[in-house]
Amino acid sequence: MQDQTFSDDFRTQFDLLLRLRRDVRRFRSEAIDEAVLARCLDAFRLAPSVGLSEPWRVIRVESEAARAAALKNFRTANDHALAGYSGDKAQLYSSLKLSGMQEAPVQLAVFCDDGTEKGLGLGAGTMPEMRRYSVVSAITLFWLSLRVEGLGLGWVSILDPDQMMRDLNAPETWRLIGYFCVGRPEQMSDMPELEQVGWENRAQGLMIETR
Repeated sequence: MQDQTFSDDFRTQFDLLLRLRRDVRRFRSEAIDEAVLARCLDAFRLAPSVGLSEPWRVIRVESEAARAAALKNFRTANDHALAGYSGDKAQLYSSLKLSGMQEAPVQLAVFCDDGTEKGLGLGAGTMPEMRRYSVVSAITLFWLSLRVEGLGLGWVSILDPDQMMRDLNAPETWRLIGYFCVGRPEQMSDMPELEQVGWENRAQGLMIETR
């Protein structure tokens, strides 16, 4: 394959895609076309992985019982997190919508199989965490693919991963990387919601140190 140089128009669109890749928490409840979802999930197979180990494992959370357990997990962890703040920050935290678990039509739990034999351990002997980084890379490609289709993704990190493992009956060698809500956003913005409400500000530049 020859070297590919992309046009200025493509670079402009790609920059817009990156800016619109937001962590979505406000979803419409309408169903997602299964063919579109499958096309986005195919992005996992294009992701880089250490030693070509492809350690990502995906559970689609659909049953009422599994979703109820996940929501309970989040609410318990969220109450605990709120207790760690005080004053104005606690008041602001309590007003935040930090998951779309009650509205999102598709919910996925993504794991890393730390025990996979695929890849024969290449590149993971000195840094076994590279398998988990590989899964995060795959999630990022999936995230961007969803945005191209007009869909959004919300990463729910306020939960107990060990409890989630038990609730979903995940194999012992798997480790939870993330719980994800997928659906059509109520609206899309190029500014993170946490920045919009004044929780934190995005850095204006990348600080690079030289040695």
